[in-house]
Amino acid sequence: MDYLVTNNPQRHRFETNVDGHLAVLNYNQEGKSVTLIHTEVPEELAGRGVGSALAKAGLKYAREQSLQVIPKCEFVASYIEKHPEFAHLLGSES
Repeated sequence: MDYLVTNNPQRHRFETNVDGHLAVLNYNQEGKSVTLIHTEVPEELAGRGVGSALAKAGLKYAREQSLQVIPKCEFVASYIEKHPEFAHLLGSES
């Protein structure tokens, strides 16, 4: 399923609202890198691909902005392992 994920730079997160529940991927952008810190998906949305949609949106943003990715979030790190098309984005601190 496709979810509408938006970047909220004021809150330093990617977010999507599904069935009245907010899911987010927090990040910190500094210079030419973005640290993907933590994915928060409410239990009500578990297993529906919401976390993957957030990870994909964050990684696409990094690619579009030519940013290196530092995946501090274990979920995002696992997502990159399963989707090697994003592996080239990994920064030296990963």
